[in-house]
This record gives sequence, C-alpha cells and structure tokens, in this order.
Amino acid sequence: MSAFLPLVTALLHPAALPHPAALPHPATLPHPAALPGPAVPPPLTWLRLLTSWRFAPGVIAAAAVLGGGYGAGVRRWTGPWPRHRTWCFAIGLVLLLLVGCSFVGVYDDTLFWVRALQNITLLMVVPMLLAVGAPLTLLAAGIPPAARARLSRVLHCAPLRWATLPLVVTLLLVVPILALYLSPLYEQTLRSTAVSGVAATVLAASGFVYFWTRFRIDPTPRDGSHLVTLAITIVEMIGDAVLGVVLWLGPLVAAGFYTALNRGWGPDLRTDQLLGAGVLWIGGDVVGLPFIGIVFSRMVREDEDRAREIDAHLDAVEAAAAGVPRIPETLSAAAGSPADQPAPQHPAPQHPDTQHPDTAQPASRPPVPQPTAPQPSASQPTTPGRLWWEDDPQIADRFRRP
Repeated sequence: MSAFLPLVTALLHPAALPHPAALPHPATLPHPAALPGPAVPPPLTWLRLLTSWRFAPGVIAAAAVLGGGYGAGVRRWTGPWPRHRTWCFAIGLVLLLLVGCSFVGVYDDTLFWVRALQNITLLMVVPMLLAVGAPLTLLAAGIPPAARARLSRVLHCAPLRWATLPLVVTLLLVVPILALYLSPLYEQTLRSTAVSGVAATVLAASGFVYFWTRFRIDPTPRDGSHLVTLAITIVEMIGDAVLGVVLWLGPLVAAGFYTALNRGWGPDLRTDQLLGAGVLWIGGDVVGLPFIGIVFSRMVREDEDRAREIDAHLDAVEAAAAGVPRIPETLSAAAGSPADQPAPQHPAPQHPDTQHPDTAQPASRPPVPQPTAPQPSASQPTTPGRLWWEDDPQIADRFRRP
C-alpha cells in the first residue's frame, strides 16, 4: 500500500504536481527518426539486388538436411533415378536459399512487396518443385522393410485419408496466407525472428502437402481424379484474387511498424502495399500455369498406363481363346525379341482321352492357368456372335468392327 501513497497524495493535493512551466518544451524532444528502432538497410538498387546477402543459419540448415537426405536416397536407389526429379528438387532448394539469404532475406522486414515475394515463393514455388522431386519415394526405399510396412499402414489410415480430402488440402493451402495477412500475426513476423521462422515453415509445409496430394508422384493416402485437381486450381486462384483485392483496397497492414522504420527511400507505404498485393495475386496465378501443365501431363500418362493394361488384358483373352498360352513380358524380354524366336506351333486340339502320353503334361507340374474372358451377366446380355469387349462402354470404340 505504501507504493500508492505518493499517487494518492498527488491526486488529493494538486500543488504537489510539477508546474507546467517545468515540463520540457516539445521542440527540445528528440525527433522520432532519432529514436532507436529496427535497423534499416541501405536503399535497394539494381546493384544491391545482386550484392545484398545475409547469413541465415536456419535456412541453410534446412536446405542442407533436405539436400543431404535426398542425395543419400538417390545413391541408395536401385536402378536409374529420373534426372528431371533431381533437377526439380535441387532448384527448389536453391530457391529456398535465395528467399532466405539473398536480397529477399535482407529486405523482407523493410519492404512489404519483398516480404510478399518471399511468402508466395515459400507457399507455391518451393513446395511444388520439392514435390515433383518425389522425396517420399526415396525415403520409403531407404528404410528397413518393417519400418516401411508400418509407414504404409500409417499413410493409409483413416485420419490421413480424411485429412487429405481435396477440400481439406485446398483450405490448407489458402487459409494460412489469408490468416497471415489479415491478422496481427503479420506484424509479429516482422518484429520477431522466431515467429517469422515458424510462419515460413508453416507456409512451406502447407504448400508441400497440397502439391504432394495433387500430383500423386509419391504414395498418397488416397487416389483422386486429376479433373478434380484442375477444378481445385480455380478455387485457389480465386483465393489469391481475394487476398490481392483486400490488400489493394483495404487499410495499410502493419502501418505502425513500417512508419517507425522511417526509411526515407523507396515507395511510400501505400505504393509498397499495392506492389505486394500485385505480387501475391499475379504471382500465385503465374505459378498455377506450370502446376496445370504438370497435372495434365500426369493425367495423360495415367490414361496411357490404363490403356496398356486394357490392351494386355485383351491380348491375354485372345491368346486364351486361340489356345496359345501367353508368355509373360518379363520372360519374353529375357528370351529375346520376337524376331529372334521361332514361330509358335499350333498343334491340332486333341481329346484328353486320346492325347499321346509323350506330349501329356507331367503330373508333378501344375497346369498353367489360362485367362478367360469374363462372362456377361444375365442383366446385360450380349448379342450372339459379338466379343465381350465390343459391348464394354470404355473400350468399345477402340475395337469397333468396320
């Protein structure tokens, strides 16, 4: 209570308060620019775009761990590893280092548009390139079989299947960037290095989960249609547009922090935020173009694989109908090309009771199972004299009779 006695005395006895003439004159107060504050780097010029660098231990450590693990996985991989995957993963690591150590990392706390460039790269560009590199496939190939089996069970468990629904992963991509710029969290990332690192990690992880589940190059908890992915891309582009419009027309974000910098060079606060809004809006849409190209390429490749499976099945059915056992592709490739092999002989069919004992199959060897054509159900009768695949809705056009 004794600590409050001077305050109570001053309130009860105004004479105890200092006279206004004894207060310092406003002209004698220090200018706000002279007050201690965040360090402001020199003006950003075309030369400093190339010469401004900083040492970021967290970014360098993350790139070293990812690159070292990926390189070890490629060395352990049995067989040739696609070079384009290695190149994509390496380019993703280079971009990660650039956004953390180049001029982007130097000026990310000074200019709004530089921080926007950093965030959109961490959310969209770096994760997309890392996902194309298929790192999870290398990780699964480098662990013991028992651990790989446990990882497969965890990967296909029900919670992860629900968590990787198209709607969920789309929200996982869109919501973090909206929450970052439309809440006080953005200013906290400018004032605290730890908060900035956590936010950058969340953005990169969210982007990787999205591209991992949409590309499906690595094993994923669920399969899906690439057409759904293309539709989701439209939703994501709308999310970028909403954020860009809000920053374009809305109030200044972290105005107190940027005003206290008093940098005295570069664009004013409003122009700086307009440039950042354009980077987030247009940059997100530009990144969507290669994303659509990769998804379309994956869709065409899966259709070709499906067509080859259907052709192989039809070949097996035709061989079974002709009475010729079909040689597996692995055995035929090991034996040589078809041109080097003698023409197959087709003996006349014999009744099992009149088959010559020298040509009969030994009893110790089980009969080779022959593929048979699926029989039509009673609910879907086929026309007499027509083959079963001529009535299949998926492949009827490819084998239609003239």
